[in-house]
Amino acid sequence: MNAILIKNHISERGVIFMSWEQVYEQWVHEENLEENLKKQLNDLGEDPEKLEDAFYAPLEFGTAGMRGILGPGINRMNIYTVRQATEGLARFMDTQGEETKRRGVAIAYDSRHQSPEFAMEAAKTLAHHNIPSYVFESLRPTPELSFAVRHLKTFAGIMVTASHNPAAYNGYKVYGEDGGQMPPADADALTKYVREVSNPLKVEVLSDEEAKHSGLITIIGEEVDAAYLEEIKAVTIDHELVETMGKDLKLVYTPLHGTGKMLGERALKQAGFEQFVLVPEQAVADPDFTTVKSPNPEEHSAFEYAIRLGEKEGADLLIATDPDADRLGAAVRLPDGSYEVLTGNQIGALFAQYILEAHQSRGTLPENAAVLKSIVSSELPTAIAEHYGATMFNVLTRFKFIAEKIQQFEENHSHTFMFGFEESYGYLVKPFVRDKDAIQALLLLAEVAAYYKKQGKTLYDGLQTIFETYGYFAEKTISVTMSGQEGSAKISALMEKFRKEAPTEFAGAKVIQTEDFKELTRTDREGNVEKLTTPPSDVLKYTLEENGWIAIRPSGTEPKIKFYIGVKGSSTEDAAKKVASYEAIIKKMTEEQKT
Repeated sequence: MNAILIKNHISERGVIFMSWEQVYEQWVHEENLEENLKKQLNDLGEDPEKLEDAFYAPLEFGTAGMRGILGPGINRMNIYTVRQATEGLARFMDTQGEETKRRGVAIAYDSRHQSPEFAMEAAKTLAHHNIPSYVFESLRPTPELSFAVRHLKTFAGIMVTASHNPAAYNGYKVYGEDGGQMPPADADALTKYVREVSNPLKVEVLSDEEAKHSGLITIIGEEVDAAYLEEIKAVTIDHELVETMGKDLKLVYTPLHGTGKMLGERALKQAGFEQFVLVPEQAVADPDFTTVKSPNPEEHSAFEYAIRLGEKEGADLLIATDPDADRLGAAVRLPDGSYEVLTGNQIGALFAQYILEAHQSRGTLPENAAVLKSIVSSELPTAIAEHYGATMFNVLTRFKFIAEKIQQFEENHSHTFMFGFEESYGYLVKPFVRDKDAIQALLLLAEVAAYYKKQGKTLYDGLQTIFETYGYFAEKTISVTMSGQEGSAKISALMEKFRKEAPTEFAGAKVIQTEDFKELTRTDREGNVEKLTTPPSDVLKYTLEENGWIAIRPSGTEPKIKFYIGVKGSSTEDAAKKVASYEAIIKKMTEEQKT
C-alpha cells in the first residue's frame, strides 16, 4: 500500500486517513459521477500503475494554481478538482465580508479540452455561495483575464488553462484583485481553504437551470475586448514609424491553435501593421494542437509551419504565441534567408534596448526608470538598463513577483515601470495587465522589427549590434523530466545534494557567491553569510567568475528540474563554448541522479 495518505475530514470525531485505494473506491461508488469519467475510471482499473498515479495524492494546489492531466482521480484535472479549488476560493471569499463577495470573480478559459465546462463549473460553484462571476463568452488569452479583473474591479480571477503544456493537460490559475497571480501570502491563505475541502465529489454547485435564473453569472466579451484594445494603443512608442513602416514590414503570426488570434489580429491592424499573415492551419482553435508536437513557442518545432509560410512570403519576422497567449516566441531572418528562433533572453534584450533608447531619444525616459526580470534571466538587459541610467530589479521566478513590484512602485512612487520579462518567453510592456502579455509583446516586437527595417537591418542585425555594444552574453535552460512519485523524490534528493555538498566550481570557474532562496542566505567564497529579503523559494543560484552563473530549481508546474546557465564571452563562439562546458557538467550530475 502506498505510504501517502489522504486526509478526510468527518463529523466531530475528527480526522480519519484514507489510503489511495479507499479514495478510488469512493469514486467507483459515487452514483452521480460524470458519465465520461465513469467510463475512464473503468478503463483505469485495467492499469494498476496509472490507477495509483491518478489517486495517490491530491493534485497539488500551489501558488501557481494547479495543472494536471485530464481524467478521473484526485491527482487529475476534472470537474470535481475544479469544483474543489473553486469551493476553496469561495470559502476564502466568505471570510472577506459581503462587500468583497459582491465584487465577484472574472473567469476566462483557453482552447483546451473541457476548458469551457471547467469555467462554468467554477461559476456554478461560486454561485452556490452567492458570489457573482463574469464569464467570457468564448476563449480569451490569460492577459485579458488579468486585465478584466482590474477593469471590472472583481475580487479575484480564474483562468482555465494549462499554458503551453501538451494536449492531455489542463489547469486552473487564480488571480488577485491587482490582476496578478496571487502573491505567496494570499496564495497560502487560499490553499489552506482548498485543502480543507476534503471530498471533491461532494462539493455543491447550482444546477444549470438554477444558474440560469440566479442572475449571478454574467457573460462578458466585446466590451472588455474593446477596453483592452484601447489600452494597448499605449504599447506603441513611435506611432509615426509604425504608420510608415507598418505597410512594408512582413510578419507571419501563429497563435498555435490557441487564444491569441482575435486580439492579436485586432491589435496589429489597429496599430497600422498591414502586411501580416496568419498561419492558416494554426489560426484555428484546436484542443489537440494537431499541427505541433508541443504548443510551446520556446521550441523550434513550434515554428515549422510559420517558417514554411515565412519563406514563401519573404517575411522579416515570425511570431508564435502559446495557447493562452501569455508567452511569445520569435524567429528572425538570417543573412542567408533562413530563420533562427530567438531565446526568451534575446527577445528581452531587444525589448529593453528599444524601449529605453526610444524614450531617451524622445526625452520621455524618467529619472527613476525601472526594468524588472527574474533571477534566472539574462544579465544582458541589466547591462542595457545601466547604460541608460535605469535600475534593474531581480525578482523570484514567476511573473506575480514582477506584478507585486509594479504594485509597490505605484504605491510608493519610487520607480517608474518600463518593462518586465522572464527568460521563459514572458514579457510585459504596459502595466494595465499584471501578468505576462504576448499580445502586447507581439505589437511591440513588430515595432522593433520596423525600427531596424527602416535602417535596412533585420532583428538579427539589431541583436548583433547589442552584443557588440554590451558583450556576448549567452544563456541556456536545461529541463530534466523526472515523472511520477519516483521523479518527485529524485528532484528533492538532487536539490538536497546541492545544498549539502555546495559546489565550489563549475568547469574550472570558481563559485564566488551562492544564493539559497529557500534558506534565504547569500554566502560569499569566504563563507560570509547575509540574509536575502525575497519570499522563500526552492532555488539555488551560483555566481561564477567572469560574469557566469548557474541556477537550479524544480519546476512549479511540470515534473521537471531546471538548470539555468548564463555566461559572458569575448565573442559568440567563446560564449557558446562556455555554455557547452557548463552544460556537460550538469548532464553528468543529472545522469548520476537518474540512475
